[in-house]
Amino acid sequence: MATRSQRPLAPKPAAQKKAAAKRAKASAPATAPSPVSRKAPTREEALGVFERLKAHHHDAHCELDHRTPFELICATVLSAQSTDVAVNKLTPALFEKFPDARALAAASQDEVEDAINRIGMYRQKAKNLIGLAKRLVAEHGGEVPQSMQELVLLPGVGRKTANVVLGVAFGKPEGVVVDTHVQRIAQRLKWTRHDEPVAIEQDLMKLVPRSDWDKASHVLIFHGRRVCGAQKPACTTCPIHDVCPSAFRAENVGRKPPRTRS
Repeated sequence: MATRSQRPLAPKPAAQKKAAAKRAKASAPATAPSPVSRKAPTREEALGVFERLKAHHHDAHCELDHRTPFELICATVLSAQSTDVAVNKLTPALFEKFPDARALAAASQDEVEDAINRIGMYRQKAKNLIGLAKRLVAEHGGEVPQSMQELVLLPGVGRKTANVVLGVAFGKPEGVVVDTHVQRIAQRLKWTRHDEPVAIEQDLMKLVPRSDWDKASHVLIFHGRRVCGAQKPACTTCPIHDVCPSAFRAENVGRKPPRTRS
């Protein structure tokens, strides 16, 4: 006598929950620490974290290729909303044709545009470069000034660009460079509660010793590029995940701060 095939019994809700919990536990990062406090760290604690980041990114430096302060300020102007890699691909030919402020000041808009048209906003950047060069020739003898007050008066130069030039070219920073990487890391580490670059910079200047202002920006930029990305922070391999108040928190994945102006 034929028998009907029996349908498999549906798992009970309790069994489903238990299986789901087992899968979640198996897929969790093996090195995930217990969540640390979400409170802002003390200055001493923050400096301890910074020292660990410095040691990890001991090779952190400005990645814009340059040989002179003039080349650096031009490259930094070009890097606004462009990558250092993209800028480095075009600056050798640009500086071969226009090696100093006097040469660039005498260039036409079309000439400069043709030299930099592989990056974004090249028309505005060409205008700024020519204007910057003319101002350097007319007011500074063709040399790049060494003060924040003078630098920010140049076309295309804001506080961030001025900080790069002062720190990298002259070794006397007047602040901390705050780009999207620095902003993201500072916020995730609870070193700041602000969103505006100027306010974030002020927080970092109070936190980090003046002797480390330039180094701090390079270290945080390297950490943002190599480890703590905007979309997928690599918490499992991060050297400070055990003390980071944002480590392994789902709300940080995809958190991308607004772009900052140069």
